[in-house]
Amino acid sequence: MRGLYLITNDDPLELLLAKLEGVMANGGVAVLQYRRKKVAKEDQIYEVEYMKAMCAEYNVPFVINDDLEMAVQYGVGVHLGQDDGSIVEAVERLPEGVLIGRSCNNSLELAEQAIAEGASYVAFGAIYATESKPEAGNIGLETLKQAKAKLNVPICAIGGLTVENSQVVIESGADYCAVISDILGRPMQTIPERLDEWSALFQDHL
Repeated sequence: MRGLYLITNDDPLELLLAKLEGVMANGGVAVLQYRRKKVAKEDQIYEVEYMKAMCAEYNVPFVINDDLEMAVQYGVGVHLGQDDGSIVEAVERLPEGVLIGRSCNNSLELAEQAIAEGASYVAFGAIYATESKPEAGNIGLETLKQAKAKLNVPICAIGGLTVENSQVVIESGADYCAVISDILGRPMQTIPERLDEWSALFQDHL
């Protein structure tokens, strides 16, 4: 499993869904993560149902950020930060085969623990400085290289990634590149070309 790992932004829903429909139709997205920090809980229900159906139509794994209860409710994958719940519990409560990810910051030890508990992928970052999580700092590439040599699950890189700066990230060991603004922050008419550029990056490093 490898490719572009797309995370939703806080665009108005109509705009976001229009962009996502175009993204899915174009192909080139390996995983979609639902992350809508500014949306009320009651409004998230409709959004999750819609995006789950969209992902099913295009056969793209769907993951909910930081909310195991919602992931259980919809029978989809989950991505958990260090303080967002137990991987063991997620494995016990979620359907077999969904993605279960853990943010591991800059720590191989946290990644090894997550894998031992049943995580299906681990994420490291922020690789570069990022506006969506300015508090995260940035870790550079050395941890990715060590993880690639040592770990046996897909590795996700996150934080400030663009087509222009991610070739070295993939070369360093990233199976997934997690992106928000480099896709969803762009004008709609430029997104298909950008997706093609991401796909070409991964094709170059098979």
